Amino acid sequence: MQLTVTGRHLDVTDPMKKYAEEKAVKLTRYYDRIESIDLVLEQNSNQHQVEILVRTDHKHTFVAKVDAKDYYEAVDLVLDKMVRQLRDHKQQHRNRKHPDG
Repeated sequence: MQLTVTGRHLDVTDPMKKYAEEKAVKLTRYYDRIESIDLVLEQNSNQHQVEILVRTDHKHTFVAKVDAKDYYEAVDLVLDKMVRQLRDHKQQHRNRKHPDG
């Protein structure tokens, strides 16, 4: 799995990068077919914006974006959104293979 953390109009410090990487790696618990994760960090005046792009097998791409006043809060919130998307996708895939009946 490839993991990149980049900053847009922002210098990404080592603690910021380490925190984002530690949290993003946990996404594989929810969906094990992740090929790459891209985190894009941005700061506008007093808001931190975190965007995450997760690419999985079969060319599926999931995107989540969050604005928050605190950087760490933004990372946590965006990862919560991504976990929800991955769980829903996995559930839909499972239901398609084994329909109730």
